[in-house]
Amino acid sequence: METPVETTRERLLNVAEQRFGEGGYEGTSLRAITVAAAANIAAVNYHFGSKEALLRAAVARAMAPVNAERRRRLDQLEAGAPPTPEALIRAFVEPGLELVLRRGERGAVVARFIGRIAFDPSRRIRELYAVESEPIESRYLAALQQALPQASPDAVAFGYMNMLGLLALHQSQALSPTPGAAGTEDPGKLAENLVTFLVAAFDHGLRS
Repeated sequence: METPVETTRERLLNVAEQRFGEGGYEGTSLRAITVAAAANIAAVNYHFGSKEALLRAAVARAMAPVNAERRRRLDQLEAGAPPTPEALIRAFVEPGLELVLRRGERGAVVARFIGRIAFDPSRRIRELYAVESEPIESRYLAALQQALPQASPDAVAFGYMNMLGLLALHQSQALSPTPGAAGTEDPGKLAENLVTFLVAAFDHGLRS
């Protein structure tokens, strides 16, 4: 079977993921992207309109399957008995690892790109990322606050933000593991270890 030929739009998105992930938004020129994608500025303007719009499209493509799976799991949990904190943490963490780590050769590129943009020094770029992730992340935060009524909303939000950071860190490390690091070779084992740690951290932190 012949390998499908990439369209110019796909090449631009693929190169944008790689270059933005390596150099960040400000550190990556549009010319560098177009040269690597064998395209030109006119092609970027035609397909996206601007450099920022290209970034927005790349973020949307990278996050779409993760958001969809997180939404599906949360809908399923909320359709039954009130979910436990562990069930919510698992439903959030597993898609973030599995759907990125199991993308074949693009897995490392996608994870690096998401991690770089999510924690970019520029507030504007972080806000752009939040447009794609905020709706479902806000639902999970609200569900966790409801599942932990003994804790203040601010305390749960603090734990939640730490969970996001730890997840982003492990996404990157799992794709470029430190030799001898436990669980990095198996996304399922990594997810289980991370869920176990986060559940304990939430429990300890909210009781402190």
